[in-house]
Amino acid sequence: MGLTGVRGEEVATIVTTLEMRARPEPMPVPEAPLRLVALERPTLDRYRALFRSVGAPWLWFSRLVMDDAALTEIIHDPDVAIFAAVDQAGRDAGMLELDFRTPRECELSYFGLVPDLAGKGLGRWLMAHALERAWRAGIERVWVHTCTLDHPTALGFYRRSGFTAIRRTIETFADPRLIGALPPDAAPQIPCLKPRG
Repeated sequence: MGLTGVRGEEVATIVTTLEMRARPEPMPVPEAPLRLVALERPTLDRYRALFRSVGAPWLWFSRLVMDDAALTEIIHDPDVAIFAAVDQAGRDAGMLELDFRTPRECELSYFGLVPDLAGKGLGRWLMAHALERAWRAGIERVWVHTCTLDHPTALGFYRRSGFTAIRRTIETFADPRLIGALPPDAAPQIPCLKPRG
């Protein structure tokens, strides 16, 4: 066994891709103090704020550094469905993004809740809604990827939801805290190694 070095200004993660090849039995939608709201052509500000509030603890940053035109092209595409999980106070507390741009497939692109809702069973509520919407007519495959930077229970949750792991890859990228895409205190569980001067 060997170790592969990662530059101090980068982060490395193991990405696991999972899929479903058949529609599962309908999952009862658990009770939740949330409602799912479709975001039709969301503004860039609302989308980025939602993405940041859900993903910053896990170093989600790709959509934060994307230029406005490229991001708008994705989030306004009619084959991309974006939803906010909204709490009783009207606050965006989670997100679900389904990408149908590849024929006969649905990618569960982004799925998550804000950190203070973790561990309360609300992920099952969101997944029930996700699968109900992902398995539309003509879909033959629903897939998702997670990584070792995500919540520690994410991989097990996807497997319990019916997904099967099919591939692992290694991804490295510039630490988003060092390039200013996320604040320096984001994801404190992941060490930030500042380059030596």
